[in-house]
Amino acid sequence: MSDNRQSLSDLAALTGAAPAAPPPAAEAPAAEAAPEGGDEQGVSTQGPQIQAVLREQQLDKQGRAYATGRRKDAVARVWLKPGTGQIIVNGRDQSVYFARPTLRLIINQVFDVTERRGQYDVVATVKGGGLSGQAGAVRHGISTALTRYEPALRTAVKREGFLTRDPRVVERKKYGKAKARRSFQFSKR
Repeated sequence: MSDNRQSLSDLAALTGAAPAAPPPAAEAPAAEAAPEGGDEQGVSTQGPQIQAVLREQQLDKQGRAYATGRRKDAVARVWLKPGTGQIIVNGRDQSVYFARPTLRLIINQVFDVTERRGQYDVVATVKGGGLSGQAGAVRHGISTALTRYEPALRTAVKREGFLTRDPRVVERKKYGKAKARRSFQFSKR
């Protein structure tokens, strides 16, 4: 197999322009980093190295991360900041607002996956829908706010599916029907 590697000087010869020489200091680190994924001569055999792009931290003036979460008809506005793990929903503690343990479990799933339980305070306001939809909306908002506060956690949260808005909503009622699909009771006589 022939060696078809090309450099900037080869490209300059094709176009007729003078090659731009990089500074010698910038050349040394590239030569040291190359042997990691390549053969003994320092040439990479796996192609270009793809490095994950780390997003930027998004905070407001008070140092909080803000996000909106949605599920069914519920919309949650969530603010997240470092603290003791207190979660307040509509001015009440989570254990009071979401009395069912399953709903509290849904909210805290994000912190369990990222191993951040008890490290952040959450203040959320929720409108619309029922308690189940509101719990899902708060979880979606916490997930997004956490990835805005700590962008490195995005892959772990996304892998669990917490950043994806659940698109399932109630089907609308149709005319001539009792509900979306249910017909009125049929009477033969």
